[in-house]
Amino acid sequence: MITSTFLEDLHKVSLEDIELVGGKNASLGEMLQNLTALGINIPGGFVITVPAYRRFLQYNKLEKEIESIVNNINYDDIESLRRGGLEVRQLIKNSKFPGDMSKAIIEKYTELSQKYGQEVTDVAVRSSATAEDLPDASFAGQQETYLNVRGPASLMNAVRNCFASLFTDRAISYRQTFKYNHFTIGLSICVQKMVRSDLGCSGVAFSLDTESGFKDVVVINASFGLGEMIVQGSVSPDEYIVFKPPLKENFTPIIEKKLGVKDKMMVYGDDPDERVKIIPTEKSLQNRFCLTDETILKLAKWVQRIEDYYTNKKQKWTPMDVEWAIDGLSKELFIVQARPETIHSQKNHRIITEYKIKDGNRAEKIVLKGIAVGDKMASGKVNILYSLDKRVTEGHVFKAGDVLVTDMTDPDWEPIMKKASAIITNKGGRTCHAAIVARELGVPAIVGTLNGTEELSGGQMVTVSCGEGDEGIVYDGEIEFRREEYNLDDLPEVKTPLMLNVASPSMAFHFSHLPNKGVGLAREEFIINNYIQVHPLALLRHKKLNDEALTAIIEKRIRGFENEEDFFIQKLSYGIAKIAAAFYPNKVIVRFSDFKSNEYFNLLGGSYFEPKEENPMIGWRGASRYYSEQYKEAFGLECKAIKRVREEMGLKNVVVMIPFCRTVTELIKVHEVMQEYGLKRGEAGLELFLMAELPSNVLMADEFAKHIDGFSIGSNDLTQLTLGLDRDSSLVAHIYDERNEAVKRIIKMLIESAKKNNVKVGICGQGPSDFPDFAQFLVDLGIDSISVTPDSLVKTVKAIHAVEKK
Repeated sequence: MITSTFLEDLHKVSLEDIELVGGKNASLGEMLQNLTALGINIPGGFVITVPAYRRFLQYNKLEKEIESIVNNINYDDIESLRRGGLEVRQLIKNSKFPGDMSKAIIEKYTELSQKYGQEVTDVAVRSSATAEDLPDASFAGQQETYLNVRGPASLMNAVRNCFASLFTDRAISYRQTFKYNHFTIGLSICVQKMVRSDLGCSGVAFSLDTESGFKDVVVINASFGLGEMIVQGSVSPDEYIVFKPPLKENFTPIIEKKLGVKDKMMVYGDDPDERVKIIPTEKSLQNRFCLTDETILKLAKWVQRIEDYYTNKKQKWTPMDVEWAIDGLSKELFIVQARPETIHSQKNHRIITEYKIKDGNRAEKIVLKGIAVGDKMASGKVNILYSLDKRVTEGHVFKAGDVLVTDMTDPDWEPIMKKASAIITNKGGRTCHAAIVARELGVPAIVGTLNGTEELSGGQMVTVSCGEGDEGIVYDGEIEFRREEYNLDDLPEVKTPLMLNVASPSMAFHFSHLPNKGVGLAREEFIINNYIQVHPLALLRHKKLNDEALTAIIEKRIRGFENEEDFFIQKLSYGIAKIAAAFYPNKVIVRFSDFKSNEYFNLLGGSYFEPKEENPMIGWRGASRYYSEQYKEAFGLECKAIKRVREEMGLKNVVVMIPFCRTVTELIKVHEVMQEYGLKRGEAGLELFLMAELPSNVLMADEFAKHIDGFSIGSNDLTQLTLGLDRDSSLVAHIYDERNEAVKRIIKMLIESAKKNNVKVGICGQGPSDFPDFAQFLVDLGIDSISVTPDSLVKTVKAIHAVEKK
């Protein structure tokens, strides 16, 4: 605890001093005192306290003048706000320091320089407001940070500018919105030794998923050079996601790695007037990840320790928002800031809000894609702004409800962002300024679109959708959608275990909040189609095909990975791991790929390897591919991906399932190939399920049961093959019905056989959701689990509850 002095060493302040040193500085001091012993590096420095700021205002008699200017601002008029803010800042920048204060600051800086063996050392000058990290409002990023400040004159100038930054347009507007008194909030400054990340890399990390609020991951963003580029949204950073639970058990649970667009970096300037400058990133650096797996895991462990410390200190879950940097000279990792996350930690995840689009033909109306921020949707007219100044000179009016489209935003844009129904930027990642503010305001935003300002036209009506996964989509025109909200506490309890069918890894964290007993069906096809997009054999053999265009596409896709095989295995393993992590430790049943030959044909390079079949639905698919000489090598990649997820990442809750397996002999052959590639049923707890979708699976259930741990009824194929019809044909669609007596009888046979052989049996199909009488039929037979799509969950719970009540 410190007394009310003007200066203090950073390592002597703590969370008890928040009124004197602000949230950011209190947090740094707390960590220096308590987390250094755990091996976490934090650069040293000193603090200029809130009393010093107040003394500066009093010495220059500024309070009444500032109050008068602020009270005369018309907050509905952005011009009035800009003029008032500029006037206050100029007033502060033209003011002088009391002599004793400037002398003390310069002496303290000289002392810090000598500690590092330099006459004048390089420091970061960071402002820290007393209200910055209050739980009900995030003031993060509203005050300035000055990097590579060197020498007494530059330091005093940066301190004065930090004081002025308490009155930026967005800070004045923000305090007005949240009804904070401009003078009860104080400003403190941290003068901190710079980490030479201009020669290394830097970024931010969160101890939760910033979009869904999923608790069990650390999300890391990284770019080369100084970290301001990520916050400004000038680059789209690399992104890594680490799953927390296996971290303590020496696994490597990196469940996502995405290569960013890091074409620029911020480095030290060359002359005294240029503290920092932006330069192009070397091509070789652009094509590789900033962090090694070892560093990703080390940083994730540090972020987890910081979260654990604050959670223990505050006696409630406290997710953290952390800034980190790697010194290019010493190669050491440092934490340079940490503050509590203020959005998802306040959210009630028992209230589920869903946006559902009614337009079935909307794919034809897609005009732009990018990174989704939040999970909402909105429509409005496009309003393209390249800069705030352009808007002023051209008399450009931004109306409430417009969709803001720009290259990137900075904190000065906040007053306009408040009016927007949605925000679209060319640049940035999910932790840039535009993304942070959009989450705070509850506005859908799509960042990193690359060319949104070119693809969209001013006045164009668009619909912005962030409710369809990681990818944000802009549709032309006003697309009809509806918003549904329900409270999970209102759902009745059911005895029958309910699982979810999850196709998209990008939605898995959102779905984790729903009541469930795991995942009954995770289909590999979705991951291969959306994340890999290349036929596995084309990846392995494209160089022998003499197709230069295909080779060029593949080489571009595998950037950042060792080779083609590594790309397929890692990408597939990330997709599977994301779903497995979301529902850990519950079972996640992953079905091996079940593309038909016509679907494989449509993948890049597929035409070289796929036959033309008359009826692909009952052709070369599922199990028959896995042991065939033509496809076995590709199936081996799937096995290696599963092995990686279970044994390297530590997600032992993954169960594998074989689809479309016609005979017991086929099942045995597939199992032999699995073993060849390192997957053996029973080893390391691996369970093997069979998709029961053929009449032969039911008629021979006793024999199949000897080689598996469970059946999962695929009611779609089972219905069409029992009734002998093509479910894609509209001519016989009226006959297709899983409640047909023949289908029900065959399902009954399978459940009875599974019970007799003591293996699990579940169902993954729409039937139980759509038809309560079908749900009753299954519950009465004692089925072990029912797996449904997330959007059918509420309806299914109610249907099953009604059945169980009877």
